[in-house]
Amino acid sequence: KTNAYSYQEQPWYVDRHNIQKVIIVNGVSPASTDYWFVDCVNMMRIVIPNSVTSIGLMAFSNCRSLTSIEIPNSVTSIGDYAFSGCSSLTSIKIPNGVTKIDGVFKGCSSLTSIVIPNGVTSIGFQTFYECSSLASIVIPNGVTEIGYEAFSGCISLTSIAIPNSVVSIDWYAFNGCSSLTSIVIPDGVKIISQHSFNGCSSLASIVLPDSVTNINLWAFANCSSLASIEIPKNVTCIYYQAFINCSSLNSITFRGTVAQWNAIRKYDRWNENVPATEVICSDGTVPLN
Repeated sequence: KTNAYSYQEQPWYVDRHNIQKVIIVNGVSPASTDYWFVDCVNMMRIVIPNSVTSIGLMAFSNCRSLTSIEIPNSVTSIGDYAFSGCSSLTSIKIPNGVTKIDGVFKGCSSLTSIVIPNGVTSIGFQTFYECSSLASIVIPNGVTEIGYEAFSGCISLTSIAIPNSVVSIDWYAFNGCSSLTSIVIPDGVKIISQHSFNGCSSLASIVLPDSVTNINLWAFANCSSLASIEIPKNVTCIYYQAFINCSSLNSITFRGTVAQWNAIRKYDRWNENVPATEVICSDGTVPLN
């Protein structure tokens, strides 16, 4: 059993670069798996038995030669950044008992396939940050939160279906997803957080529900392929540079009245470098300066 409080305390840490294969005997149940095999950069294979119930903080962080791993169904929790920096990892299946993933696959630049079980309710901060080979992913119904930078820098991600259970999309969630072409925000999301879709340069279609009340700063900045958008009638605030450099945005429709549009608090430069000259409301048009 190990009970390490930092990566240097693991007994094999000094020889970590010589480790290529690890087989953990069934029945072994470590007291802690935090920092378990961190920085074992040449480890290509590990066998984890059913006696293991958790994978700890940074357990396999920077295991750059690890191409695949089978996590047993006995595992019910995966710690923050457990597989971060595993740049050769191509696929992984998360066990059904896991409910939350935070930072787990940050920098897994070869990851192309992942199965997220229905029990997961939160895709937390930086979970898939800069997973640059991830082209598609299915988010199960039951997930309520997409966290800070969760998919930021996923430059190969072309599509993603956000389930109706999601009510929160945090800052920078899809920042820099330059291949993403369309997105539907589920009813129940109230705030389009800052930088959440900044730099999604291929984004041509986005659907916003009437539950949205705030479009935060830089929310859709640099979405240069976005040609049209419908702004929900319940929006009360559009923040600074929310649509800056949306250079193809020729059509802006507001689902409410002219009076409702004029009542919205609009911060300076919200539509900077946007070619649209008017907003089409339900009862008329409003010119844009």
